[in-house]
Amino acid sequence: MAVPKKVADRISSGLKKFKPVLESAKARDVNESDTSMIVTDMLADVFGYDKYSEITREYAIRGTYCDLATKIDGKLQTLIEVKAIGVGLRDNHMKQAVDYAANQGIEWVVLTNGQIWKVFSVSFSKPISADLVLELDILSLDHNDEDSVEDLFLLSKEGVQRSGLDTYNDQLRVRSRFNLAALIMSDTVLHTIRRELKRLSPDVRISVEEIRDALFHEVLKREVLEGEKADEAKKLVNRAANKVLRQKKAKGEDADTGVVAADESPAAGGEV
Repeated sequence: MAVPKKVADRISSGLKKFKPVLESAKARDVNESDTSMIVTDMLADVFGYDKYSEITREYAIRGTYCDLATKIDGKLQTLIEVKAIGVGLRDNHMKQAVDYAANQGIEWVVLTNGQIWKVFSVSFSKPISADLVLELDILSLDHNDEDSVEDLFLLSKEGVQRSGLDTYNDQLRVRSRFNLAALIMSDTVLHTIRRELKRLSPDVRISVEEIRDALFHEVLKREVLEGEKADEAKKLVNRAANKVLRQKKAKGEDADTGVVAADESPAAGGEV
């Protein structure tokens, strides 16, 4: 995603400014309160939120508090749980924030200790869950590197307004391990594998079911083949395959009138 120059300059200069701040805080092992102050300044100076109208401290959640939250046009966008810079981040640190976010329709939760920023997409299904979408180590980023600036842009106010995280998350979902596994186990790919195996040893007879069984039991991890996310991936792949079949059927009807689709013509020099 292209980053506007003005925003890129702010992110770059902010990153350059805060890296020594974070390094110093880490060396001094500052507490959670001091880390939260640094994170608030970063939200303003790096990510572009107005410190007084778009950043809320100690946002109330069912009698307790989430450390920070960001708002755009008065609408809550992200809940941010802050830990001391010397504390390793664990997913259970933000369970309550995730539960609240799901109940309130807030899609994004951030867990950070100033140096590490973990961005989670909240699922509104039951049971409530959150998937890690982005993880950034501020101290490893280069303020002169375009990729570093683009990664930080996803968390910025301007990035949120342009649905940058949503687009990035959609890309991750498309190439998720569940989708890849479902594609590998699809009939189209299995037949392709069978054809390529026959190239390796023309005299060996092997069925699609034998290949499917080998992939399931010997090649792919069971976690990507079973469960709710695996089932969703299979449905997605099946819908895409059915769409292709419908399109081919329509092209076949066109062929009756003398029009042959280019992608149905035999490839020059290839196998049919």
